[in-house]
Amino acid sequence: MMILIFVSIIPLFGILTLLLISSANTFLCRNITLGFSCFTFLLSLLMWFSFDSSFDSFQFFYTLSWLPFFNLYYTIGVDGISLLFIVLTAFLITICTLVSWNSVTHYVKEYLICFLLLEFFLIQVFCVLDLFTFYIFFESVLMPMFLIIGVWGSRKRKIRAAFQFFLYTLLGSILMLLGILIIYFQVGTTDLQILWHSEFSEKKQLLLWLTFFFSFSVKVPMIPFHIWLPEAHAEAPTGGSVILAGILLKLGGYGFLRFSLTLFPVATTFFTPLIFTLSLIAIVYASLTTLRQIDLKKIIAYSSISHMGFVTMGIFTLTLQGVEGSILLMLSHGLISSGLFLCVGILYDRYNTRLIKYYSGLVQVMPLFTFLFLFFTFSNMAFPGTSSFIGELLVLLGLFQSSIFLTIFSGLGTILSAAYSIWLFNRTMFGSLKLNYFTVFQDISRREFLILISIIVPILWVGVSPEIILSELHTSTFNLIEQLNYIEKT
Repeated sequence: MMILIFVSIIPLFGILTLLLISSANTFLCRNITLGFSCFTFLLSLLMWFSFDSSFDSFQFFYTLSWLPFFNLYYTIGVDGISLLFIVLTAFLITICTLVSWNSVTHYVKEYLICFLLLEFFLIQVFCVLDLFTFYIFFESVLMPMFLIIGVWGSRKRKIRAAFQFFLYTLLGSILMLLGILIIYFQVGTTDLQILWHSEFSEKKQLLLWLTFFFSFSVKVPMIPFHIWLPEAHAEAPTGGSVILAGILLKLGGYGFLRFSLTLFPVATTFFTPLIFTLSLIAIVYASLTTLRQIDLKKIIAYSSISHMGFVTMGIFTLTLQGVEGSILLMLSHGLISSGLFLCVGILYDRYNTRLIKYYSGLVQVMPLFTFLFLFFTFSNMAFPGTSSFIGELLVLLGLFQSSIFLTIFSGLGTILSAAYSIWLFNRTMFGSLKLNYFTVFQDISRREFLILISIIVPILWVGVSPEIILSELHTSTFNLIEQLNYIEKT
């Protein structure tokens, strides 16, 4: 029963250990961080194996009196949805530690502390069951990410990108804090399980839903709140881009699932056409914008906006297939986008540029890298046999029950995804080598190969046998849909 607590606090012990070590001993700092992150990941897998997917309530439940006078408690627990995001977080933090082994050369200890702190905050976000505590950790994620972009970014615009990321997300979250205060003064508590049984008037639901929407839509990000994402990706180091695309973009979708749908079901139904419209615009507009980019990281960043449009559309279909497909697509995108950013990071480490015009004919000198990049390219376009194919298929099945028109136009996103993915691969890997820019070439190292293979394995595993993930989601998602249907009938 204490395993969730251990998973939550192990990163803090890693931080305390690093603080006791000299900054000059970078090798020891890296090994300690890798050890703590691997231990956290192994414990999260043990928690997954101990999880009872047939149980219809939160498991590994623990509560601690925090401010009892104000009826505020620190309460944690996981269901099938949050469990998988915790496992993904622990896995990607381990990957980020390995990625930065040689690429980060200054302030190494501080860099590793930021990632362990980020892991602690993210795990808390996915397991806390109190609205006010969720807000604290939801906002705390900004601090280490702001430092990662601003201090260890790769170009001169990194300070501007860090402030843009911070201000965009902070502005939306201030509105959510206002909504939380309104809820607290009406109900007298912010305990999520109590709030699920509380009633809000229709007008108040509409107001509260909007306050939460602005915060979560910036995190997704949804158009027109997406401007910060390409800049943040372009300036962040490789590890920062991996965790930003793999986990931070999923906080908005998780917030919609955990809070917006369950606390404000009437408002959710009312605003569903708005979400469908913004999501459809994101799918088409972001895909077309991707074709016009010249920076490799911005290409992947805009493709992420398009894929997250599929996610938000699946969530608000309010069907079992759509919601499960959106969760699976979030998990899949966390792996695939991380793999793509790692591939771009490998090129940047060797040639110090991300502009696509400098790359051509790499298949002739980097055949192993080309093969792995081809796999992530096909995964990004939801090729059958990969996890993203199952996710997009379920989303389209759920969307078909709501609107055939939306299903057809959303399907265009898959075609556009194939267009920009193949275009990117063709421009970089085929053609003649541009020897006037680069004369020395090197294929991927053993460490880079093992990192990429560790991401490829779960993508194929879930793509061939999706029941591994869906079996954990069925009970939690079914309860969510049944609760919405019951309230709507009432």
